[in-house]
Amino acid sequence: MKYSVLVFTLFLAGCMSPNRDMSYSKPGKNSYEELKNPDRSPVAEWANMPGEINVSFGDDNIRYPKQHVPQVSSSDWEVSAWRGERVHTQILVWTKTKITGLRVTAGDLTDENGNSISSSNLKAGFVRYVMTDEFGEGCDKRTPEKYDSSLVPDPIDIVDRIDVRSNTVQPVWLTVKVPQDIPAGTYRGSVIVKAGKEFKLGISINVSGHTLPPSSDWKFDLDLWQNPDPIAKVHGVKLWSDEHYRLMRPYYEMLAGAGQKSITAFIIDQPWGPDHVYYRDPSLIDWTRKKDGSWSYDYSQFDKYIEFVMSCGINKRINCYSMITWDLRFIYFDEAKDDTVSVYAKPGTQEYLDLWLPMISDFTSHLKAKGWFDKTSIAMDERDMQGMLEVMKLMKSVDPQWKTALAGNYHREIAMDIFDYCIIWGKKFDQDILDARRALGLPTTFYTACGERLPNIHSFSPPAEATWLSWYSAANGLSGYLFWAYNNWTSDVLHDTRYKTWPAGDCYQIYPGPRSSIRFEKLIEGIQDYEKVRILKEQFKKEKNIVKLKEIEKVLSAFTTTSLEKTPAAVMVNNAKAALEGF
Repeated sequence: MKYSVLVFTLFLAGCMSPNRDMSYSKPGKNSYEELKNPDRSPVAEWANMPGEINVSFGDDNIRYPKQHVPQVSSSDWEVSAWRGERVHTQILVWTKTKITGLRVTAGDLTDENGNSISSSNLKAGFVRYVMTDEFGEGCDKRTPEKYDSSLVPDPIDIVDRIDVRSNTVQPVWLTVKVPQDIPAGTYRGSVIVKAGKEFKLGISINVSGHTLPPSSDWKFDLDLWQNPDPIAKVHGVKLWSDEHYRLMRPYYEMLAGAGQKSITAFIIDQPWGPDHVYYRDPSLIDWTRKKDGSWSYDYSQFDKYIEFVMSCGINKRINCYSMITWDLRFIYFDEAKDDTVSVYAKPGTQEYLDLWLPMISDFTSHLKAKGWFDKTSIAMDERDMQGMLEVMKLMKSVDPQWKTALAGNYHREIAMDIFDYCIIWGKKFDQDILDARRALGLPTTFYTACGERLPNIHSFSPPAEATWLSWYSAANGLSGYLFWAYNNWTSDVLHDTRYKTWPAGDCYQIYPGPRSSIRFEKLIEGIQDYEKVRILKEQFKKEKNIVKLKEIEKVLSAFTTTSLEKTPAAVMVNNAKAALEGF
């Protein structure tokens, strides 16, 4: 059904949840209204529903429609987990009558010896519905009328209670963080859903003797590009103010908790041009061309930002965007004109050399003084090989130790010259190149974008595809996954994930609050699976257990570029997880 956007006012005042309530609630946030559902609830379907209110566990790989009675009935959830792992599921509440103040609370989970998983490790968030569209033509000019639109569950809210309308479904995302230091065993307990009356649901977690390290020690190379400007705009604070930095911290700590390795740093204003995103991509470095033609560079904001993001736990690499903008225009302040100007400069030309040679020379000295040069790369996005060659030539003339990063097509000719190389889905590294890069420990990853129908992590994508991505990385000898946007929010982000250029949800993985999402949580699930595979393979190699190694490789062999065309991601992932439990 075609649907035009309705705009609701968002209220950013808020409340604090009680200590034992299972919520993501933080001070300064409050509830908001979802968009009107373009699909009506089938009257007969709800009329024939037994009882007034029903509660059941659901499947975390399913996006349950708001208007349809779920076909589920389970009062118990059993799951296997490693120590240190985060596991999750969905609870579904569906009702014929309005529920005022739906809440979810929990007690400790205990084993037969009295060991426990504290209730503080159990969190629940109400899953909210947002407008999405469909893949369609992928990267194209999109309008609300062009594609079918519908409400889908994705954001995980930060309030501790919620009202539920009659004849609707309210999913709840339940997460359990298993401590690293508890004994193996089966831990049982319950959650209480308070929906007028109380509903009790049972939990049973079979904790194995394996231990997952903290996310700071994960080897999976996650790179979700960050943008600080939308956080300032959505929260209504001044860019780079103390309040802006305070508000940014939970967003970056959430990303660090997923194992993020790289800081996205803009070193030129609008690296992708003025129409790439709804908010801006502001430079962290102020460029000034003086009246005498010389250059000065103010790194104060760059330094403050890099130090801040590192303090949040993202500290392995700094990827600087970019020496090749998408429109080949570069913005700086011209002292002689007393104004900001935009100039065109193509790599390899004298105009480009005059612009970038002084900057890279000065930037090199600054990075070395800060002790950051060894972890910094100049990063390019989907640029051609000739442009890359010109950039690398210029950089190496300043310092042979400069590193580059590229997310784009595969170019064998320069594959060993790029430090951080991420190729588009569907392309493959030659085996000798892949082996050589792995031997050197070079970040070697893949990405999906607006052109990939599947696998992907759009707001309409099957949730298990987010998990599938990491299994594909493990199966194909890659070190991780990249996606272009962590938080490039659109105009009405809590209501509508559609955008003028790309499939819905392409611009971000999380929501303001910060609010996590189903796809972000499922992405973390896959990263944990990748780490499990890595740890087990290292163990079996050390033990010289060839049989077990071959069994793991057999499990991984199912994850190919064409396998999703025949088998849904949820089926593949669940089969692989079941096999992994046998190790």
